[in-house]
Amino acid sequence: MDRLPENTLSNTGIAAAYRARTPGSAALAREAATLFPSGITHDSRQLDPYGIYVTRAQGPHKWDVDGNRYIDYFGGHGALLLGHNNAAVAAAIQDALPLGTQFGANHPGEIAWARAVQRLVPAAERVRFTSSGTEATLMAVRLARAFTGRQTILRFQGHFHGWHDHMTSGYSSHYDGSPTPGVLPGVAEKSVLVPPNDLAAVRTALAGNRDIAAVILEPTGASFGQVPIGGEFVRALRALTLDHDVLLIMDEVITGFRVSPGGAQAAFGVRPDLSAFAKILAGGLPGAAVAGRADILELLDFNVMAQRGQEKVAHQGTFNANPVSAAAGTAALTIIAESDACERACATAALLRDALNEVLEAERVPWAVYGTFSGFHTFFNPHGRAVVPRRFDPAACSMDELKTQPKDLVNRLRLALLVNGVDVGGRIGGFLSCTHTPDDVAQTAAALRESIRMLRQDGELSG
Repeated sequence: MDRLPENTLSNTGIAAAYRARTPGSAALAREAATLFPSGITHDSRQLDPYGIYVTRAQGPHKWDVDGNRYIDYFGGHGALLLGHNNAAVAAAIQDALPLGTQFGANHPGEIAWARAVQRLVPAAERVRFTSSGTEATLMAVRLARAFTGRQTILRFQGHFHGWHDHMTSGYSSHYDGSPTPGVLPGVAEKSVLVPPNDLAAVRTALAGNRDIAAVILEPTGASFGQVPIGGEFVRALRALTLDHDVLLIMDEVITGFRVSPGGAQAAFGVRPDLSAFAKILAGGLPGAAVAGRADILELLDFNVMAQRGQEKVAHQGTFNANPVSAAAGTAALTIIAESDACERACATAALLRDALNEVLEAERVPWAVYGTFSGFHTFFNPHGRAVVPRRFDPAACSMDELKTQPKDLVNRLRLALLVNGVDVGGRIGGFLSCTHTPDDVAQTAAALRESIRMLRQDGELSG
């Protein structure tokens, strides 16, 4: 393949401006199309006609192969609370690299990393490192089943817990729990899916199914609060699971060390049985962990299980507690423990949400920007509500409303924002770091204003 496929954007002004700005990325995308399915290595990087190719990043900014600078709200998929290339984290990596990247042995760094986790998360009585958040939730589910002797996991529709077989149904499709392509029906059948924020449905499910081993959730709601829930719900859920002798697993892959230094569990005052961590945990490098009660994680312990005469839960992983990731993670968690990084990111996110809503109101666009902590999301108003952006209440909307987005319009808006120097996630949302500034907020608001006007010029918006 020597060219990119034709697409519906070819003749729009936004697409023309994007292509003119990014010829280097276009050339690399043509090459990537011969190597990777869809030319990408992560589903969320899908963009029509192609995504940008980045060569360097610093703080809240990154630069593509054509030299364009972007205010970055992709945030390393949420991993970069401290911004790109934090000096202390980079120094820790540089110190660790010459010593070796893979020892195939225990090393002091893994102990320091686990201690850094325990410093912030009291519920982390024991820690087991993995390489990704998907692996961490998979291990948490396996431990829950082995510990309880039950097989079923209760999940909430729309909540994402990685791409392994036990979690694919019910995130963005298959809300009835039917298996997605490649997943065995028998695996999918061991999940009970309930609507988000529905304690009555949880109560009914727990009362009617004694095979439920654990409840797992994103503690701020689906997709870091795109369908938000609050601390009151999580506390009530903790009480319900205790009443029914069911484990509570908090998927803190995104929220861990971001919502607060101790994650959502610290912010909400809830002690889960198991937690999954990734992203910020490893300071922007690959790395994750499952942490929680000692009596559950000792199912991984050779001596304990031998004394019981029981088979242990097996767990391998070439890059578990990788020494370079351990160094980066320890440095990042130390900064978070000893600074106001979480508070600064959250405060700037609030400024950003307000500034973007001001633009929507001034431009008379009936959307809204909302979110909690250090994130933001865009509501595209699929049912035509009478929306005042700065007074928008996502709790008044269903999951379907909040998650429904016009695919082509969203794609064009992303392209327009990139033309105007802003990179956001595929749902027109993202993450802030403690390095984003009020000036970044002002520039982002200006970029949204210009992008809306570009959409109007292309006939995508009325008004």
